[in-house]
Amino acid sequence: MMTFTNKTSRSIFVLLLWVAALQSQAQSKVWNPDNNDGTYSNPIIHADYSDPDICRVGDDFYMTASSFNAVPGLPILHSRDLVNWTLINHALPANQDSHFDTPQHGNGVWAPSIRYHEELFYIYWGDPDRGIFMVQTDDPRSEWSAPVLVKKAYGNIDACPLWDDDGRMYLIHSFAHSRAGVKSLLQVVELTPDGTQILDKGTVVFDGHQDHPTIEGPKFYKRNGYYYIFAPGGGVPTGWQIILRSKNIYGPYEDKIVLAQGNTNINGPHQGGWVELDNGESWFIHFQDKGPYGRVPHLQPVTWKKGWPMMGINPNKEGVGEPVLNYSNPKTNYGNDQWTPQDSDEFDLPTLGLQWQWNANPRPQYVSLTTRPGHLQLTSQPLSTVTQNLWMSPNILTQKIPAMDFLTTIKLDVAHLAEGEETGLMIFGMDYSGIVVRRTNGGLQVVQSICTDAPKNTTPSYEDSKDIKASTLWLSVQVKNGKASYAYSIDGEAFDPIGSEQTMREGKWVGAKIALYASKSNPKGLPGYADIDWIRLSAIE
Repeated sequence: MMTFTNKTSRSIFVLLLWVAALQSQAQSKVWNPDNNDGTYSNPIIHADYSDPDICRVGDDFYMTASSFNAVPGLPILHSRDLVNWTLINHALPANQDSHFDTPQHGNGVWAPSIRYHEELFYIYWGDPDRGIFMVQTDDPRSEWSAPVLVKKAYGNIDACPLWDDDGRMYLIHSFAHSRAGVKSLLQVVELTPDGTQILDKGTVVFDGHQDHPTIEGPKFYKRNGYYYIFAPGGGVPTGWQIILRSKNIYGPYEDKIVLAQGNTNINGPHQGGWVELDNGESWFIHFQDKGPYGRVPHLQPVTWKKGWPMMGINPNKEGVGEPVLNYSNPKTNYGNDQWTPQDSDEFDLPTLGLQWQWNANPRPQYVSLTTRPGHLQLTSQPLSTVTQNLWMSPNILTQKIPAMDFLTTIKLDVAHLAEGEETGLMIFGMDYSGIVVRRTNGGLQVVQSICTDAPKNTTPSYEDSKDIKASTLWLSVQVKNGKASYAYSIDGEAFDPIGSEQTMREGKWVGAKIALYASKSNPKGLPGYADIDWIRLSAIE
């Protein structure tokens, strides 16, 4: 559990997290799911919160999601109405394993589950290369415990706990074929009552090979004497939602498809979590894979008929519903607070806003918010010796793409950038592009950087070079319909386009990201740095 030297230190920690959560907490200018008329529109968050899971504690809802290699990991989001969400914390400040000091794209934290039991919050997740881990806390806004390796295994993923009525504790998980050599199987293991160790080798309770290939992401529940497993089948882009139920925790389980794309444009729909309100309403949050935009959460109404949850609307004769695009807001005890996950940042706090994540475990020399108060100072870091591009650089500071169409602008001071160094604003994925400021022996240049198939160790190209004399300038990227266009300004008013329009591409199991960086080509010598005054996201006029 958490360790604090005294109550004051804990209070300071919680206060800092709350201040970070409040920063830029006003309604986003680029995406709002709440229609302000008693209805909402999906997705409820247009950002890459992959494999979302939720729990309810009284009038509060908490969500977590996969974070893979990004640091900090295990985001904690909060809502009072299931429609409006804001980031309040991360349960995993850094990966304790030094293996994650370099980027491990697509590895790390897969498909977590969040639960509340006897005044403690728990998160379980599978690391496909290490096993199943757990963290816990008594306050999701505060510090979480160090990760506990509950089950050491290769290819065990998508873990979810269940506390039974007799006090025994169980865990369900699926398998990653790339590691375990098997898939489409769901297995239940019993845990010690404190949830920290396994008690048996596990029992396969469902085989989806025949009717539900690639069944994965199980969530475990008990309701009215039935054990329920909510799980997707058919794969991420085109799959469907399955409900399994049994009176025995080890089965046999009946299976029923309850949600599919149908006649909508909401493909998948993929895994998520279910909650039931005191008034009897049920709701299900799942994700839709939108390619370079990532895996974005949707909210679906749920009704129960003859012991089966029916999701969405317009069920066919088999009872399979379709996802909703617009629907009435849940009837919670609170009005709809206009919150969205943070995006813009004025860098006025001494700590990074919660929207920011690194490509790998960060080091203190990467960044400072106190050297020049009110600015994000990025110190130039040598390029990775592993690749010719930025793909394996740990010092890439990122945040999620927050909407279909938007404009991102930064105000930048490059006066202290040294020769051979560069800094810039990127849309970062397996293909990436950006607007870059470079200092050469001839002075400062603004260029467009383009890198295709970055994981294949390709060399980026620099195009459309413009010489500049000003050391303070504004850089922007406009994202529209999956395309990125770049521009710069030397007065903050008139912007000149640079380079060509670039197609965004997703990362490894994640969407593309907005990214900031500063790098140097020569590992020797003292580094220079770039100061970013602010980053602002706005709607496209």
